[in-house]
Amino acid sequence: MSQKVLTKHKALTEKELELINSKPGLKALFRNKKLNLKKVLIEAHYEHELKAMQTELIKLQTWVINEGKKIVILFEGRDAAGKGGAIRRITQHINPRHFKVVALDIPTEDERNQWFFQRYINRLPKPGEMVFFDRSWYNRAVVEPVNNFCSEKEYRVFMSHVNEFEKMLIESDTYLIKFYFSITKEEQAKRFSEIKESPLKRWKMTPVDEKAQALWDEYTIYKKKMFEKTHTDISPWVIIDANKKSSARIKTISHILETIPYK
Repeated sequence: MSQKVLTKHKALTEKELELINSKPGLKALFRNKKLNLKKVLIEAHYEHELKAMQTELIKLQTWVINEGKKIVILFEGRDAAGKGGAIRRITQHINPRHFKVVALDIPTEDERNQWFFQRYINRLPKPGEMVFFDRSWYNRAVVEPVNNFCSEKEYRVFMSHVNEFEKMLIESDTYLIKFYFSITKEEQAKRFSEIKESPLKRWKMTPVDEKAQALWDEYTIYKKKMFEKTHTDISPWVIIDANKKSSARIKTISHILETIPYK
C-alpha cells in the first residue's frame, strides 16, 4: 500500500511505515477487511517480535543439544487459557527431533496402580532434549480434586510429595519452568463460545470444559492451595496474564530465554 494512502489515515513515522511494509505488516494489512492502522501496527509488531524470539529459541535449542542439557516446561491454567497456542509458537521452528510435547490422556489401569509420578517420569527429557507438558502432574493439584477424579488421600499424598519430586528433578541437572496461564471468568466464557461456534475447534470441548464455568470458584480454591504449597524458591510459579493471547506468548517466550542460560 502506498505511503500516500497510509498517511491519509494517520501521520505515520518512518519506522511505522517500514513495519507496515514488512512481510508481517502486509499480512496484517490484508488480513483485516477494514483498514485499521492501529490494529495492523499492533499485529505487525507482535509478529516481528515473535519471529525474533523464535530465532533465539533455535539458538537455545542448539545449546541444549550441543551441551546435553535437559529442559522441562510445564503449562498449567484454566481450560481455554491458551496453553496449547503458546506451546505451538514456541516449538514452531525448532528441531522436532529434539523436543516433545506431552499432553497425557486419562491414565490406564496400570498407570492408576503405579506411583503417581511414574507416567510423567517416563516422559522426561533425555540429555539434549526439551519437553513441554500441556498440563502436567499438577492435574492432581487442581483438576482432579475439583472433578472428583482422585480421593482426598491421593490429593494429600501428592501435595506432600510434589516439592521433593521437583527438587530431585532439578538436582538431576534439569531446568524446570512452571507457567500458570491466568484468565478471567468472562474471558473463559468468551473463548468457550468461540470454540463451540467453530466447526474446526468444537472437538476441543470436553466434559470437563463444559463444567468449568460452574466450578469456577472450586478451581480458584484449589489453585490458591497449589500456589501456597508449591511456589518454592527452587521451583517457583510464573503467572502469565493470558487474557490477551499475543502478549501472553511473548511474555512466556521472553521468560524462557531469560531463565535458561544458553550461549
